[in-house]
Amino acid sequence: MNNHRLLIVYAHPDDESFGLGGLITKYVQAGIQVDYVCATNGDVGDISPELIEQYGSKTAVRLAELDCAAQMLGLHSVVRLDYKDSGMMGAATNEDPICLWQAEPAGVTRRVVEVIRDLRPQVVITFNKYGGYGHPDHIAIQKATTEAFRLAGDSAYSTDQPAYQPQKLYYSSIPKRQIQMGIVLMRLRGENPRQMGRNKDIDVQAIIEHAEPVHTLIDIRDYYDAWDAASNCHQSQLGGRTRRMPPWAQRLLGPKQGFTRIYPVPLTNHPDEDNLFAGVVQPEGVYS
Repeated sequence: MNNHRLLIVYAHPDDESFGLGGLITKYVQAGIQVDYVCATNGDVGDISPELIEQYGSKTAVRLAELDCAAQMLGLHSVVRLDYKDSGMMGAATNEDPICLWQAEPAGVTRRVVEVIRDLRPQVVITFNKYGGYGHPDHIAIQKATTEAFRLAGDSAYSTDQPAYQPQKLYYSSIPKRQIQMGIVLMRLRGENPRQMGRNKDIDVQAIIEHAEPVHTLIDIRDYYDAWDAASNCHQSQLGGRTRRMPPWAQRLLGPKQGFTRIYPVPLTNHPDEDNLFAGVVQPEGVYS
């Protein structure tokens, strides 16, 4: 085990696997400590009655699936903030006073600061500003994490732990080319890319419109099998992340995963590194 530590701060059980299963596996196998902050319990949405009967509740289903994925991925720890899932933007569940979307932003930020100061990661990953596909929980935790990254190293911001400043902050990016190809296929099938998903509440075109520059490309072609294995722990979520194309095609079309580097601020809006830990120094540097 080396001294590198990566913290991923996302919203739901399954975000870690569906979004970053290949990347997590790659870094864990390289001896890097990877921790996951899961902001909500994922307890909104449709889950089969059989699973609810087996586990007792939607929350229990989602958290059991998260435990399965955490073991599969080799996560060092999972920190649960235990907010209620807000559901998709515009849903009535957005108004629930205990959901993440309604939570006081400064309070969410403080909780993320406490995790950062406790786990002391050099690198932090969260969603982009659009929350990937506009999910309110994604947007809320993105804002909190970005602010927490800044405050964690500020000794004037008091928590039970001493100040600690991570060295790098990334937003997860989207495979823009693949999504553009998908939009073409949707239109050929007569589907509206502005109204996709089970409930027609995902605007795929807006995902492209909110895409941010990619500065880091990580080769994950050797980790698709592990990615699928972890994703398939989340059986309640449309059966997990199953392959939509042959393995050879997947590796050919999507060999690398992109990230937007927020800090240190990039000099250009072009890929300039192939490792999230590029430039990380020991002892940890200071944010300025």
